[in-house]
Amino acid sequence: MEQQEADKLIRELIKKEAEIKKTDMEIKNSEKLIKKIKKSKTWQRSNSVRKWIPSGKAQKKYISQLEKEITNTKNELVAAQEMINELRLENSTIDYNSVWRMAKEQKDESKLVDLLDKIIQKKKRNDENYNHLLKSSARLFEKEKLEYKQYVYLKILSGLKVEDIPEFMIRSGLSEENISLKQASSYRASLNMRMRQNQLLGTLPEMLLDDKKMAYSFMNKLNIRIPRLSDQTYRLQDIPEKEGIVIKPVDGAGGRGVYLVYSNRDIIDIKNAKTLANWQLLRKSLERDITSGQVSTNEWFVEEFILENKQERTPARDLKFYCFYGKVSLILEIVRYPELKYCWWTTTGERVATGKYDYSSFKGIGVTRNEIEMAAAISAEIPAPFIRIDFLRSEDGLVFGEFTPKPGNYDDFDDETDKWLGDYFIEAQGRLENDLIDGKRFTHYKELKENSN
Repeated sequence: MEQQEADKLIRELIKKEAEIKKTDMEIKNSEKLIKKIKKSKTWQRSNSVRKWIPSGKAQKKYISQLEKEITNTKNELVAAQEMINELRLENSTIDYNSVWRMAKEQKDESKLVDLLDKIIQKKKRNDENYNHLLKSSARLFEKEKLEYKQYVYLKILSGLKVEDIPEFMIRSGLSEENISLKQASSYRASLNMRMRQNQLLGTLPEMLLDDKKMAYSFMNKLNIRIPRLSDQTYRLQDIPEKEGIVIKPVDGAGGRGVYLVYSNRDIIDIKNAKTLANWQLLRKSLERDITSGQVSTNEWFVEEFILENKQERTPARDLKFYCFYGKVSLILEIVRYPELKYCWWTTTGERVATGKYDYSSFKGIGVTRNEIEMAAAISAEIPAPFIRIDFLRSEDGLVFGEFTPKPGNYDDFDDETDKWLGDYFIEAQGRLENDLIDGKRFTHYKELKENSN
């Protein structure tokens, strides 16, 4: 009950603050407009005409009538705009930027929270209606010929979310009819539920490796090469001014807060792909990373600068292996400087589009079979269905970078890739459970965990 009251209060505060901002802006604009009108030649010439406008009660009545007409017109325009917005959302595919602008307009008009209520209610009602129709259609084909049933069921499954698939359709997948349940797979849904598990339990096995020092310790146990690094973490003002180092935040991802120091006068800001001329500018940039929230805490570590080509001073490219307990599905190759570019690979060496980073793709150099097998073997030592293992390509092979239990923007994959990775996730979960039942010990992981306590 207290939470409901708090939510109601927050909602009203959001609305009131937006209304105040809007009113202040309208007052300022009106004052500017009045001043402009009074200074205009048209206003000055209209003195004689204005004398004929009714005065006293007649004038008030006349103004009141005009105000009513203006109010009615405004209300009609607002209602029309709301209907247009709803129809646009229902009947056309709108790109993200257009929807974002629509939401921004509603927020500026202090109407977004009300609009959200309407849209959420309408979406739930529409989803319920569509689901009833799809499930009823499936029922109608329950006793039809197998080929008809398979065709219709697969079509219907493609329109249902995982949680909306009825039991009788799942039953068909487990019977002799063998209806494919591929549509029930979803990497997004699996990872969402995994993160909910983490919330409920307080931790998960893979989360221990999200800590860089723990990750390096684990890779040392497996005899995997890691960058040479300092034994301590630093506050911004204490970072040593050395050459040939990489500065990284203790808690960071996506290149945020990462700087490559060739020399004291040649420093690269990886995230923004720009060069800094000296340490003074570097420290200012580090400060901005913290104050802007790009980096959450003022804790940094320093490690060896890995180069792909020392003679040409080429920074190492990233190779990110999407690992599902002993199996690799996808590899993401990234070149970060001088231009950020991405390339996706399958384990068979084919380049693929995944719906993610398609706007900045390039033809990379790929990975070897031995590198794929190494990543797969590492993931088989971790009692988790999924973890991404990130490496840097040096002149003489891969160097471990970090473990990533929850890749950023994992919801950006297209539907086909999401289903494909979803199958990997579900299958990995099953194999892991079987191995645990059969007594697999995960010795290296258990030693790491015991030493961390």
